[in-house]
Amino acid sequence: MSVVDSGFFLIPLLAVLAPILGRMLGRWVRIPIVVFELVLGIVFGPSILGLIEPSELFSQLSNLGLAMLFFMAGSEINFGAIAGRPIRRASLGWLISLAAGVAAGFLLQPGEAAVVIGVALCSTALGTLMPILRDAKELGTPFGQAVTAVGAVGEFGPLVAISLFLGARNLELSTLVLAAFILVAGGSIWLAMRAPHGRLHRFVNATLHTSGQVAVRIVFLILGALVVLSIWMDLDMLLGAFTAGIVWQLIMRNANHEDREAVESKVEAVAFGFLVPVFFIYTGVTFDLDALVSDWRVMVMVPILLVLLLIVRGLPSTLALPVGSSRKDRMAMLLLGSTGLPIIVAVTAIGVDEGLISSGMASALVGAGMLSVLLFPLIGMSLHGDREVVTSPAYDPLVPPR
Repeated sequence: MSVVDSGFFLIPLLAVLAPILGRMLGRWVRIPIVVFELVLGIVFGPSILGLIEPSELFSQLSNLGLAMLFFMAGSEINFGAIAGRPIRRASLGWLISLAAGVAAGFLLQPGEAAVVIGVALCSTALGTLMPILRDAKELGTPFGQAVTAVGAVGEFGPLVAISLFLGARNLELSTLVLAAFILVAGGSIWLAMRAPHGRLHRFVNATLHTSGQVAVRIVFLILGALVVLSIWMDLDMLLGAFTAGIVWQLIMRNANHEDREAVESKVEAVAFGFLVPVFFIYTGVTFDLDALVSDWRVMVMVPILLVLLLIVRGLPSTLALPVGSSRKDRMAMLLLGSTGLPIIVAVTAIGVDEGLISSGMASALVGAGMLSVLLFPLIGMSLHGDREVVTSPAYDPLVPPR
């Protein structure tokens, strides 16, 4: 049996096992499903059992899953709710995080590697936090809006930094190209806001339960168009994916509530039932466990980087909190703002491919990101006072869609 053939069976098998294990262990402690997906990928990958090997096919599916994760993050943001003070303070906090992250990077590995480390440390996993806030019914609260603002800036800001500082062009040309992309993206968002969508919504409604499935096809058209545009402009593809989610959200904002929920459930099924699990499992498959465990200095870096996430990203995130927030809410924001993984995976992959950081440093950063997803949301939401929150970082397939 070839590598691809075994992957066709084993990756779906692991995708099913992950939520089952999460539900079983959830009786004692709630562990995000993504942690099981990553660990299962490591166990079945070359690092341990060697039953799944990296392949071009699953690499491309993984990239599509990562793009879909950022699409979903963009589509979840309610910009009207976070406009004003939350987004301004979150943006200020992120700029402080970026400066502190690069400074910390220079202490760890001077040179261009410091930029890779700094961008990784200043990220926040909005795709991890949104379902947690939604399940806890916190999205509409001042605290939830502050966390959403921090997460939005913590995903969009690093994508801009990657495009500016980690591309092949000089900074001036990268800035011009990024400005051109922003103009095109802004035009797309303007059209999504202004253009009448009544006929489109009726067409979508008419195909909800047919083989046409126009809504899902339009999602992939918008996603593909903006991802290809960002790649063509030599920007990070996730910038296009995130923007595509915003555009789709605006297109569907005035649709009938029942139709919108039906469409969202279908898109979530494609994203969280197929593509996103492939991304996280394949990330585990390609995780360089040997580089992490073979050198004690690399292993020591994991807790150091975990603490740096709290200092570099967590502390500045508290600036976005509403006035008069309690000490527990500040601690909760510090932890939630420090939760990061997808951007860390993306930026370390770029760093290794470009020869800017070692495989060991990449593994240590991803390991710290995995621990942040495992620990920080659970502790943070407990401090905030919600005891019933489901701490899945992106989804829980055993919970019916909203």
